[in-house]
Amino acid sequence: MNVLSRFAALRRRVFVGLTCLGLLTATFSHAQTLQKVKQSGELRIGVAAGDPWYYRDPVSGQWTGVGVLVGEQIAKNLGVKMVPVETTWGNSIAGLQSGQIDVMFVLDATDERKRAVDFPATPLLWYAQGILAKDGLVAKNWDDLNRSNIRVGVALGTATDRDLTKRLPNAKIERFTNTDETVAAFNAGRVDAIAFYHSVLVIAYSKIKKGSVQLPQPVVAIPTSAGVRREQDTAFRDALDEQFKKMYASGQTQTLYAQYLKTKGLDPDKLPGVTKESLEK
Repeated sequence: MNVLSRFAALRRRVFVGLTCLGLLTATFSHAQTLQKVKQSGELRIGVAAGDPWYYRDPVSGQWTGVGVLVGEQIAKNLGVKMVPVETTWGNSIAGLQSGQIDVMFVLDATDERKRAVDFPATPLLWYAQGILAKDGLVAKNWDDLNRSNIRVGVALGTATDRDLTKRLPNAKIERFTNTDETVAAFNAGRVDAIAFYHSVLVIAYSKIKKGSVQLPQPVVAIPTSAGVRREQDTAFRDALDEQFKKMYASGQTQTLYAQYLKTKGLDPDKLPGVTKESLEK
């Protein structure tokens, strides 16, 4: 074998070796989530500011919330430990894709997100659009608010803003920069009611203890889910789907929500829940 032949043979061996190494490295870095969770003994969940789903205590720095309680329960069911990983709602998709987190609970399965990550088929829980109304104002139907003397506060540019602009053409819609400003306006009496999804309104009520959370008819319940990394092996997604089914059917999902509301000094029996059946009854 001449020098050129020996060099060609060596190059082929090196190429094959590097290819195998690359495949092994790729296999390791893209190991399927369920396998990684069980091997590491940890379920890493994304946590981002958004009470009641996620809340970080300013004193202790500890994360809690409905999403955390769900994560703890599912981790327990899988025989692993839950580990909260701080992120933002905007960065959660990238966190899932990069493997920084394994799952982001209470993430709506929008068409845009479905193009980037995967979601269990079964919803985690449900929420609905409602109002926090001043004492004495009762809105059994949305038409009860469609009057020129009714002032309804919304956060500018939100889905609620767009919906109520169409739904309540006769009411006076007051628009504010964000949720905090909207709640402050209600607390100061500058509006008669504020409209958001009911979970947000419940937390607002827990802070100001004023008015009542109401779900005017017709109620349209909206499902939310959990984002996971898209993988060829869907074992992790399917495992979560099975967990969601069992927790919802047994009433555990609602129980965890009620458990968290109690930490806010609220009576969950007097507030809308997070099941489709309870919201639409």
